[in-house]
Amino acid sequence: MTFVPKTTKKKVKAGYKTLYLSQNLIDQINQIAVENCTSFNNVVVSMIEHCLEESEEEAPFQRG
Repeated sequence: MTFVPKTTKKKVKAGYKTLYLSQNLIDQINQIAVENCTSFNNVVVSMIEHCLEESEEEAPFQRG
């Protein structure tokens, strides 16, 4: 399935985490954000959600 960032959601309860990323990865994510008229954060969150959804579809019975 091709990754497409989700539209920005309404505000939900959230927390802050710090990630250390290579500059190359940051540049790639920024480019995706620009191309989709969204934020860096939205791209990262969309990618994480996408990966988690795919993981659940591939092995729904492996989670505790």
